[in-house]
Amino acid sequence: MNRPPRKTKLQQFTVKPAAAPSRSAEYFDSFTNYLRSECHLSENTVAAYGRDIRRFAQWLGGRNLKSLTIRDYADFVNSLRGHDLAPTSIARHIVALKMFLRYLQLEGVLQDSPAELLGSQKLWERVPEVLSPTAVDDFLQAPRRGEFFFLRDRALLEMLYATGCRASEISNLRVRDVHLNDRYCKCQGKGNKQRLVPLGDAAIAAVTDYLQQLRPQLTAHAAEEPDWLFLSRSGRRLRREAIWELVKKYARMSDVSPDISPHTLRHSFATHLLAGGADLRQVQELLGHSSIATTQIYTHVDQSRLKKVHSQFHPRA
Repeated sequence: MNRPPRKTKLQQFTVKPAAAPSRSAEYFDSFTNYLRSECHLSENTVAAYGRDIRRFAQWLGGRNLKSLTIRDYADFVNSLRGHDLAPTSIARHIVALKMFLRYLQLEGVLQDSPAELLGSQKLWERVPEVLSPTAVDDFLQAPRRGEFFFLRDRALLEMLYATGCRASEISNLRVRDVHLNDRYCKCQGKGNKQRLVPLGDAAIAAVTDYLQQLRPQLTAHAAEEPDWLFLSRSGRRLRREAIWELVKKYARMSDVSPDISPHTLRHSFATHLLAGGADLRQVQELLGHSSIATTQIYTHVDQSRLKKVHSQFHPRA
């Protein structure tokens, strides 16, 4: 009886060549480049959509995209609900999925997109948390005089409330964007959209003190003068995450809720403007909202303004 020849040790441990990566994997990787270069989305949005699509790719498990039906996409959305995601997160996953499939249509991979038939996740309207003007004053006084970063942190908090900017917008603010003599700064928001935001006396005074007294110390050991307005100890740009941590730090040091974030100051900025009689369209421009529907949520927060309008204009108020 003839037996097959035994494999040598070299043959036993020979590794088979890895399978060539699928075309689907390539498109998952290039999708984020499309969002960044073609759609001009912010880095934070690109990162969020990228995470959402990676979750979809994991759920897909190597199946061919062309074989998926609307029922399959609905199953994916239902699987998200099993992860206890917030309605806003599920809604973002759906948007990311639709954008990904449109991208595949542009690349000629798909002829149509069944996911377009998916309904948007119904969101519960959430009223944002805001601080009262008194609470804002207490919070802005939390940085203690005498600490090394007092001037920077006071200017940072004043700018967050004075402009209503997002943490990422403050982080990316450059010195040349701040025009103190003309009392405004130029902010770059989502989608690289620029807007001009006026500055008040408190913010101008705080930024002036920081620029004249502390910032030169932070740039003393830098190879070249950094462009960014707010700098870290090493003279580099103060990251968005660091701004969040500083807001949390000073929330603990003051009497305000420890759950506040930079966005709380943004919400408070908009609400206090409306309470003072600002027009909704003006607040929309100051916040950099592309749709006024996003700004309208603040009308639900400020009931005092509605009472003031009613008492001022209604004949039987």
